[in-house]
Amino acid sequence: MPTTENRLIGLLGRRERKRLVERCEPFDMSLSDVLGVPNTHTRYAYFPISGFVSLVVEVDERPGLEVGMVGREGMLGAELLLDQNLPPWRAVVQGAGSSWRIKTSEFQKTLTDSPGLRHLVARYLAFRVEQLTLAAACERFHEIGPRLARWLLMSQDRAQSDTFHVTHQFMAFMLGVRRVGVTLAASELQRQGLIAYRRGELTVLDRLGLQARSCSCYDRNQRVYDTLVS
Repeated sequence: MPTTENRLIGLLGRRERKRLVERCEPFDMSLSDVLGVPNTHTRYAYFPISGFVSLVVEVDERPGLEVGMVGREGMLGAELLLDQNLPPWRAVVQGAGSSWRIKTSEFQKTLTDSPGLRHLVARYLAFRVEQLTLAAACERFHEIGPRLARWLLMSQDRAQSDTFHVTHQFMAFMLGVRRVGVTLAASELQRQGLIAYRRGELTVLDRLGLQARSCSCYDRNQRVYDTLVS
């Protein structure tokens, strides 16, 4: 049984937190699970406790591009606050872990009953808009190396571990670039002693060095979250 160590749930008052958790059920997120499909009705909202989910947009049958990431700092299904039940992205479990999940109808009922939850979800949605906007600008203006460093930092934050499973192919898929580009960028980070990579297991060796190598989007995401949500 998971604890309530999702950051959004933890920010609720005691009564509203209890009301929400009583309507949830524990759910294990397995690697590569698909929790949401584009333009398909949302059945559940999820509050990750460990592990994390990538939001991937697919265009013209091309490989998808990651436009957001959800871990214990947030939730999947926040757009239900706006009665938006047809998300535009595929939600794929990138890091296995545990979560709370709640049926869409129960979540919407809880939003009605809980002003604090409505306010918190609205603030998180504002952060999500910033995250999506920044992802588009980052893809256009920043080089692969700094983007990869930013993505690895975000993944490490949500994995809550220095080591996590990821392949070069998956990193290329998430960043919307060719695999050879990611391989070269990752090899440079490894040469600099910032990461170690072996058989799909990546370890962050020097987090401060990786932050220095990252594009500005990582710090900006953190600042916006702290301003809007915390």
